[in-house]
Amino acid sequence: MPRYLVSNLLGTAGAIVGGALGFYIFRWLLSYNFYGLMIPGALLGGGCGVLAQHPSKARGIVCGAAATVFALVTEWSLRPFLADPSPEYFLAHLTSLSPVTWLMTAVGAFIAYWLASDAGIWRLSATRGPGRTVSTKGPEERV
Repeated sequence: MPRYLVSNLLGTAGAIVGGALGFYIFRWLLSYNFYGLMIPGALLGGGCGVLAQHPSKARGIVCGAAATVFALVTEWSLRPFLADPSPEYFLAHLTSLSPVTWLMTAVGAFIAYWLASDAGIWRLSATRGPGRTVSTKGPEERV
C-alpha cells in the first residue's frame, strides 16, 4: 500500500477521533455555560495533522471544510432553535445565527486547515519521502 495512502488514512482516523473528542469537550463546556464552538473543528484538524505523515494543502482544505460543517452540526445538535429543532429549520435560518457563532466556526475551520495541512509528529522528512531512501554518504561523496 503506498505510504501517502496510509498517511491519509491515518489522518482520517485522527480527524474522526479528534472531532469526536472536540464534540464532547464542547458539550461539557456548554454544560458550564462556556461557549467554545471552535474546539470540535480545531481538534478535528489537530487529530488529522498529528497522525498524517506528510504535509498536504488539499488535506488541510478538506479538514477546514469538514470543520465548518461539523461546527454547524454540533451547533444544531446541542443548541437548536427554540421555534423548531429540526435540521431543515436550522439550515433555513443559518443567517439568524449570532456573529459569535460564525466567528468561532471560522476560527475552528482555520485552525483545522492549519493543523491538518502540515504533518505532525511522524512527519516524513524532505529527504525521506515515500519511495525515497536516505543516503549515508556525505555531499562530497555523492556523484
